[in-house]
Amino acid sequence: MSDTIIPNVIPSVARDPSRSAKAPRSARGKRRTQAERTQETRARILDASVEVLRKNGYAHFRTADVARAAGVSRGAQLHHFATKEKLVYATMEHVFHNVLETSRARVRALKAGDDALEQAIDDARDFFFSTAFFISLDIATSINSRRFRDRLMSMVRDARLPAEQAWREALVARGMSERAADDVLWLTLGLVRGLAVRMLWQNEPARFDRLLKLWRGIVEGYIRQVR
Repeated sequence: MSDTIIPNVIPSVARDPSRSAKAPRSARGKRRTQAERTQETRARILDASVEVLRKNGYAHFRTADVARAAGVSRGAQLHHFATKEKLVYATMEHVFHNVLETSRARVRALKAGDDALEQAIDDARDFFFSTAFFISLDIATSINSRRFRDRLMSMVRDARLPAEQAWREALVARGMSERAADDVLWLTLGLVRGLAVRMLWQNEPARFDRLLKLWRGIVEGYIRQVR
């Protein structure tokens, strides 16, 4: 693609799972270690890289813009990520690690009586309507190097499949058969992903809400039939 496919305004969600958690402030007077300073600089560069990819797209992504956005010198940025490819890979690894941890935490937080399917739909919407999904879509369709694209997609699979498995297990634990849980999850993810892509040219949050509510009712009917 010659131009970014990312919408200028990504719908707000409860918490964009692609962002880093804020590092706790050091106690007053306590000096940070070299390792802590290095980690903080790295996180600043990666978060800045996410923003540059979101605003400019992969086709117009420049590492110098990342250094400027992160507030670090060009030398510092190159010290951590010597090439554009290394920076892009690390950025995607960074955001998808955050997304995976968010999904896992959401599953762990489920209590007895919670609607696991509703939570799975919310989690899918938070992901597919997030910066992480749109920049990964842009990158996957913009990279010329098949080797680099395959490496990136392998990393994305490694981050997404465990999250999907966690939701599948949660649905089974609440009474669905394994096959029903698998089918419902696949269809749910496909629906939410399709709505997210449609947002690129027709962003209607109220309609999305209505369609997902309709889908929830369809699934309930299906579950009653297969039990």
